[in-house]
Amino acid sequence: MSVVSMMLHAERAEAVELAAQIASYLSEAGHSVRLLDDDAQAINRAEFRSDQGDLAKGADLAVSIGGDGTMLRTFELVASFDVPVLGINVGHLGYLTEFEADEAQNAIDLALAGHLRIEERLMVQGRVERSDGSTDGAWIGLNEAVLEKKAQGHTVRLEVMIDGSPFATYAGDGLIVSTPTGSTAYNLSARGSIVAPTHSSLQLTPVAPHMLFDRSLVLRPDTEIRISVVGQREANLSIDGRSVAALADGDVMIATRADTIARLVTSGSGSFQQVLKQKFGLKDR
Repeated sequence: MSVVSMMLHAERAEAVELAAQIASYLSEAGHSVRLLDDDAQAINRAEFRSDQGDLAKGADLAVSIGGDGTMLRTFELVASFDVPVLGINVGHLGYLTEFEADEAQNAIDLALAGHLRIEERLMVQGRVERSDGSTDGAWIGLNEAVLEKKAQGHTVRLEVMIDGSPFATYAGDGLIVSTPTGSTAYNLSARGSIVAPTHSSLQLTPVAPHMLFDRSLVLRPDTEIRISVVGQREANLSIDGRSVAALADGDVMIATRADTIARLVTSGSGSFQQVLKQKFGLKDR
């Protein structure tokens, strides 16, 4: 029998109801189910509670019930354990949650039997080198590492080096280092390139730049991007929406490809293009 870790959007009633049904279904089939304490309480199944450090150890599959935010939180906890993640969409149309609620049990059965394709997705790593020589991090994310201004109404100056070579100093709201998966997240709203999610690359995209050069760069996956804060205005580093560090003058954020690979369970139906079409209202002629 298999070990299945589950995470859910506990503030959505439909996610809680579906998670309770799936947990019962898996348990009755003889599988071991694990949930974090809050999620186990949400579905009123304390016997499935697991500590965060044990959630993914030895798991065969992780099931995420919610939206893309829940998926990112799941990958944060399980990716380093090489656990594939199956996303069940509850609520808004997402890019990562491929399966719908009425497909959930069948999709899980197929995944546990090894009959669904697993896509490998590049992850980004961010760490900080302080001006005093100390270091913070590293943190990994499936979508992006973002260095943005802290003070409202002001720009921040960010000096960029690519593979050790000075590139440009940006003045603006910030810079995004995105993975191909994250190209349709914050990167997209900043007018960055849309990249096929299984492509291997990093995207560097400025946010509201106060300069003539405002293009997104698509870089090799092995590129090292060093972004230094210049001047007295501080910046904030976030990874997949999680605020992890504040940077001051002379501090540097180093973004690279992470060693960890995210593993996403898919139906193999080419749904990325279909979601793009739905998001943008594209129609066949």
